[in-house]
Amino acid sequence: MSTKTGYVAIIGLPNVGKSTLMNALLGQKISITTSKPQTTRKRILGILSEENYQIVFLDTPGILKPSYLLQEKMIEDIDLSVKDADVFVVIYDVSSISSLKEAEENEYLQKMINDKSKQKILVLNKIDTLAQEKTVALIERYGKQNIFKSVIPLSANLKFNLEKLLNDIIECLPEGPKFYPEDIVAEESERFFVSEIIREKIFELFEDEIPYSCEVLIAEFIERDNAKDFVSAEIVVERESQKPIIIGKAGRAIKELGEKSRKSIEEFLQREVYLELRVKVREKWRSNYNMLKSFGYVREKEK
Repeated sequence: MSTKTGYVAIIGLPNVGKSTLMNALLGQKISITTSKPQTTRKRILGILSEENYQIVFLDTPGILKPSYLLQEKMIEDIDLSVKDADVFVVIYDVSSISSLKEAEENEYLQKMINDKSKQKILVLNKIDTLAQEKTVALIERYGKQNIFKSVIPLSANLKFNLEKLLNDIIECLPEGPKFYPEDIVAEESERFFVSEIIREKIFELFEDEIPYSCEVLIAEFIERDNAKDFVSAEIVVERESQKPIIIGKAGRAIKELGEKSRKSIEEFLQREVYLELRVKVREKWRSNYNMLKSFGYVREKEK
């Protein structure tokens, strides 16, 4: 039996459900998800292996017009994913007309969609928010463009129509040997996923600009045989005025952040953890090349 293997880039505007879709396809959570846009900052690699195929999903940051250096690096991550991919899964959020219009008018996204060297599947996500006649109309509308292999109405949250998407992706994959061992679901380390979990909780607990101004670094990660694992994490903020917001009155905010993060980390690692959180200020880190490089946002080619 021949094996199909390939890279599949999941692309779209912010907050259309890219991470939720990848998690649903993998059957487990490896990409953080929140209701806020621009949660994903780096491409996340997720690997789905079966007997006759292996799909390497690339969950990418949302496409946006960069306002500062970090966002420029996020766009470069998308470029890298697009270059590596055999197949594009393009996601449109159909829950609002404005979201669809924004996707159709985004030059960067449309340029990728019109790349004739790649096979493309269009996912109409959040289809559960739409009446059936509107769904049919959208499928016909985008199908007539003759750009996509298929146009699939889908709900990543409800896990509706995932099998159809999966089958269409497999059809598009080239034949070849698997790239990764079958028991590997992700390429990143446990340290990376722990930092992402803490960052997810920051998005859930804090408002306005605070989550976007934060980076989480794992200072220590010690596995212990006869005690809880020890994790020391640094929450980096951009301004001194943001530090007391993260800490909160009498330390209540950071305590809640620590409790919620620890529970999710233990669920992810399947073992108990002692979590220590510290807050540090790094002025304007999102626009500082050297800091972004030390935080892992600068790719090898630039070093």
